[in-house]
Amino acid sequence: MSGGLLVAGTTSDAGKSVVTAGICRWLVRRGVKVAPFKAQNMSLNSFVTREGAEIGRAQAMQAQAARVEPTALMNPVLLKPGSDRSSQVVLMGKPVGEMSARGYHGGRQEALLGTVTECLEELRSTYDAVICEGAGSPAEINLRRTDIVNMGIARAARFPVLIVGDIDRGGVFASFFGTTALLSAEDQALVAGYLVNKFRGDVSLLEPGLDMLYGLTGRRTYGVLPYAHGLGIDEEDGLRVSLRGAVRESVVAPPHGEDVLRVAVCAVPLMSNFTDVDALAAEPGVVVRFVDRAEELADADLVIVPGTRGTVKALAWLRERGLADALVRRAAEGRPVLGICGGFQVLGERIEDEVESRAGVVDGLGLLPVRVRFDRDKTLARPVGSALGEPVEGYEIHHGVADVRGGEPFLDGCRVGAVWGTHWHGSLESDAFRRRFLVEVARAAGRRFVPAPDTSFGVLREEQLDRLGDLVEEHADTDALWRLIEGGAPAGLPFVPPGAPPLGAGAGAGAPESRGAAPDPAPQSPEGLGFAGSAGPTGSRGQGLDCAGPTPQELDVAGSAEATPQGLGEAAVVHVDQEAK
Repeated sequence: MSGGLLVAGTTSDAGKSVVTAGICRWLVRRGVKVAPFKAQNMSLNSFVTREGAEIGRAQAMQAQAARVEPTALMNPVLLKPGSDRSSQVVLMGKPVGEMSARGYHGGRQEALLGTVTECLEELRSTYDAVICEGAGSPAEINLRRTDIVNMGIARAARFPVLIVGDIDRGGVFASFFGTTALLSAEDQALVAGYLVNKFRGDVSLLEPGLDMLYGLTGRRTYGVLPYAHGLGIDEEDGLRVSLRGAVRESVVAPPHGEDVLRVAVCAVPLMSNFTDVDALAAEPGVVVRFVDRAEELADADLVIVPGTRGTVKALAWLRERGLADALVRRAAEGRPVLGICGGFQVLGERIEDEVESRAGVVDGLGLLPVRVRFDRDKTLARPVGSALGEPVEGYEIHHGVADVRGGEPFLDGCRVGAVWGTHWHGSLESDAFRRRFLVEVARAAGRRFVPAPDTSFGVLREEQLDRLGDLVEEHADTDALWRLIEGGAPAGLPFVPPGAPPLGAGAGAGAPESRGAAPDPAPQSPEGLGFAGSAGPTGSRGQGLDCAGPTPQELDVAGSAEATPQGLGEAAVVHVDQEAK
């Protein structure tokens, strides 16, 4: 078995994703064969691997940081929210149905534990090190019994845990201490220490606090990473992160031509794969912003309607806010509009949906001669083609099947005047095609914009990943980190009271008698979780692992979006980083 580490966080958006990527890049530059892993991710920002599996885009980014090809093993469980109450469950890269949050945590999640540990075991047998990313906080005591992504996976693999805290938010010392003190004695034994993220100022001013934290917990701080702009590349799943996106902040070059291009992206509900616009923002002189009001489209040279997990809901939202009428007026005036995936479907004539919204037949905006029918099977593909005379690569993630009935061919969709539509995500990352497309947009918009001839989105992305590796290498104790990865958590780490409250206890629980002595919510050893050829939680896993996972029937999920969610009114009852909501 290889070494490994779990990167947990005191909160959502503490920086787990980018720290994990930074550690992967530092290790691979050191000659270590390393892979990322996140047992369960909640994300509308996903990616399609070469074998046709859907995984979180953050894990694809981490795989790029590790210089390995992403696979479904790296993110075996992906939850794609469809409402505040339910999510599509994607298991080993394939959708298996819809499930309410209460149903997922009512026993179904535990059925996935064997699959998760088998995938991790397969990665460990192939790589020198596996760097795992947690979700939310490991101290979500209401979810500890069924946890498969934080301390549950750390206990299964006996991985040491590094807790990341965002000091820019404030309260980082209380967060480190409180997170540790809310874990059981068995979980605390794996918490090796802390990593401070986003520090501004003189580190010497922080050191007395780090010393006091060590005195309180017996755990050291492995590094203090400075605040650095432009490190939000595919960091988890949220619009909030994307708005401060890495490439957008890193490009400071002036426009190559006389004018800039202003791009407005409609911030539709359940927006997915909004990272499609990052490549546009990489171009000098292109200004990208997200909008939710019709008047914000007035000065835009290009309006993008992005992907969404709720096409019919997005269409209704556009109409309610007057954005639909504004898009229709733009098209009539010959002003550029681009629809991607769900946005492409919205621009068509008609949508027939008995799968996602179950709304039946709904009229689209009628800007493209396209009719869309939702299929229960999801299209997951990595297409390659050409458009505007240039080569293009992309990826597809959609239930809608488009019947294109006219217009000029454009990728898998079409173009009518200055309105384009396609299901292909990621097409704008193809440099030559992106430049040609921007020339077309500038011409239609009447702008004297000229794209820079040498902008390479791939090179910019690699530079950002190298910056992450530099942060870890320069500001963390990498020798101590390697000892953790190779040898596990230090022995004899002290217990920090009060520890986890007894399972099932209400408010006020966690009295002295519960100091780690409460019934433990997770198996005591890796053998109890399907490692080393043992039986998994159902007594049937361990030999000849293929990570196939339980069937939809075993999970008791609905085979389609027709499931009626019954559960808590907030998606946060699932392990979810806040930005994913």
